[in-house]
Amino acid sequence: MTADLWVVLGASSSVARAFARAAAEGGADLVLAGRDQADLADTAADLRLRTGRRVECLDFDAAGFDSHDAFVETCWRLAEGHRLNLFFAAGSMPDQEAAMRDFRLARSIVEVNFLSVVSLLNRLEPGLRAQRGGAVVVLGSVAGDRGRRKNFLYGSAKAGLHAYLQGMRGRLLADGVRVVTVKPGFLDTAMTWGLPCLFLVASPQAAARAGLQAAGKGRDEIYYPGFWRLIMLIIKAIPERLFKRLSI
Repeated sequence: MTADLWVVLGASSSVARAFARAAAEGGADLVLAGRDQADLADTAADLRLRTGRRVECLDFDAAGFDSHDAFVETCWRLAEGHRLNLFFAAGSMPDQEAAMRDFRLARSIVEVNFLSVVSLLNRLEPGLRAQRGGAVVVLGSVAGDRGRRKNFLYGSAKAGLHAYLQGMRGRLLADGVRVVTVKPGFLDTAMTWGLPCLFLVASPQAAARAGLQAAGKGRDEIYYPGFWRLIMLIIKAIPERLFKRLSI
């Protein structure tokens, strides 16, 4: 049986660290990718000690599109003798009002949360098809299910991401590559810390385990926690003439 290698992008986040640990404990080797190399080195040392698995670190800038060709080439080199899998947890959620005033912030929301995935998966797609298997797990968000007044810039980037992953899921189906969209609600992470009016906040560790399990079961899309599927079903059913008046 071919061994698995998981490339974990945005590996300094709490969700990504939890995913990496779960994957390593399941017998996979790892490539941790992100910008904070000191943090990644600490995580890699911990995982090697805990699991005995091979763990490599790579520099990765989600919005550094010109560097993605070389990054993908390195991933395939490190994956020699393995089946390559991808977990994408890089994300950015600046304050909406600040992003409305500063287009650079608005652009960064789209680049990090949406275009970075397009850039990488478009480059990885030929190799994924050639290896006839593997999994791609990407953190989306319930925010992408409807454009809320208070968070529509971030939500629109996630909505574009969801549509892209849906199409890629169909494109790779015949090649045995599983593409999983994970739509979490509020997670207890650095990105949400200090935001007002958070409720039903979930553990990033549990969300990571749910994403890995979804890949193993061949799921297409999951909400986490699962009750968010019902919540978003209700929110999506609200007529636009009423929804636009809601301050949410």
